[in-house]
Amino acid sequence: MGKSSINIVFAQPEHAIYAEQICQLIYESALQRGTGIARRSPEYISAKITGGKAVVALDGDKLVGFSYIECWEHGDYVATSGLIVDPDYRHLGLASEIKKRTFELARLRFPFAKLFSITTSLPVMKLNTRLGYKPVTFSELTNDDEFWRGCEGCCNYDILQRNNRTMCLCTGMLYDPKTPLVKQPWWEPYVIAVKRKIKKIFRLSKSKK
Repeated sequence: MGKSSINIVFAQPEHAIYAEQICQLIYESALQRGTGIARRSPEYISAKITGGKAVVALDGDKLVGFSYIECWEHGDYVATSGLIVDPDYRHLGLASEIKKRTFELARLRFPFAKLFSITTSLPVMKLNTRLGYKPVTFSELTNDDEFWRGCEGCCNYDILQRNNRTMCLCTGMLYDPKTPLVKQPWWEPYVIAVKRKIKKIFRLSKSKK
């Protein structure tokens, strides 16, 4: 097994056969990390693939990675999501390469859109930072109700509701094509992760009172 044998490509309609496998990988990854993640149906993933809004990583005919994009507010905002790598293919740098290809796809399809991501994953935050994303408040993300309804399958959805969609355990990150790219310090994602853990501890301590 080697990285050189893996092709990371913009998904084509024939790749929809992997939809169920992708959903299972996303779910299993969330369980392993112990973090909340919105569930996605095979039909939802299939639509992203056939609609030209996904990236797949293939080792021959075997799917080993995936990510997709979705547009909101008539293309003014684009979210990247569902980044996953098969456990047997981790530690090869595939996540970074898939993220770059998904970013490239989003910029090609929606060149003037603001790209955003909400995540609890430190590796994803590090990847986003290298691409030029900056941490932002949820108020700077899309207001589209349909996007936020996609969080209903997450185990942390009640936190989002209680805070009127202003905060959660996820970190919001935004890439604005109109803003000059400024290199972010390497330690910024770690600071974000520590702040999120402090918020979680504070929330748990309040719930015990």
